[in-house]
Amino acid sequence: MKKSLVIFYFLILYALAELVWWGCLLIRIQPEKKSMIMGEGMVFILLFLVGAFYLHRALRKEDKLHDQQKNFLLSVTHELKSPLASIKLYLETILKRDLDKKQLQGFLKNSLKDIERLDDLVENMLIATKIENKSYSFPKEEFDFSGLVEKICERLQGHVCDTKTLKTSIKPGIRLNGDKFALTSVVTNLIENAVKYSPPCEEVAVRLFRNADCVVLEVADKGIGIGDEEKLRIFDKFYRVGSEDTRKTKGTGLGLYIVRQVLNNHQAQIKVKDNQPAGSIFEVTFNSHG
Repeated sequence: MKKSLVIFYFLILYALAELVWWGCLLIRIQPEKKSMIMGEGMVFILLFLVGAFYLHRALRKEDKLHDQQKNFLLSVTHELKSPLASIKLYLETILKRDLDKKQLQGFLKNSLKDIERLDDLVENMLIATKIENKSYSFPKEEFDFSGLVEKICERLQGHVCDTKTLKTSIKPGIRLNGDKFALTSVVTNLIENAVKYSPPCEEVAVRLFRNADCVVLEVADKGIGIGDEEKLRIFDKFYRVGSEDTRKTKGTGLGLYIVRQVLNNHQAQIKVKDNQPAGSIFEVTFNSHG
């Protein structure tokens, strides 16, 4: 792609040089029309430069998207290999060693956690592809949102740390009319994101409550935080906080993209606020009558 940009710049410079050269020749041949030739030439050059600018921006955007897709493929490969290698190791150990019941249960429990990680990754890729292709209809039904959030928190708690680091405050009995599968992905991605960008075993707070006619879901972490300039960009497809050199966390860059797309299809809003003294708060607001 960089080679294409170099060729593009060369062609732009060549075309501008040719325009100036032909303009000079016309002025020599018809000096009495110098003002007209220069005026029309300037307008033509201006239009040419505006077109070149937009073409350049499109090429740069395509180049950036190409890099993001390449990083996405590398991330997905890593995300798939890591739990698969872990599951393989657990199963080989179970087959080769004579384990007691407690050890066997521990290995099987850890294997199930890795399988759930794989399941979350596949679901993210599936729903992101359907959203991108506009082939997902977001079928809505009324369901117990409180129960859904509670269930997700209980499942993810085992992935976070041995101690209880997910602090929950979930008002029971809150019901929503929405796509249960897609909203499961929203809650899962928000909590996993909070855990991912927090120090090991740091507390993550999940709150679900009513505020007037709205239902509010808050996920607060005490992690690295998000700069003001990145607060809008984090919802772009493949975008991840930080640079490729400094980024240490796992992920594909699809999670928050899915969150924004799903919430848009539920007429819900999401805000990113700074937590004190450190970290971020993701606040999702649903119209309870929606």
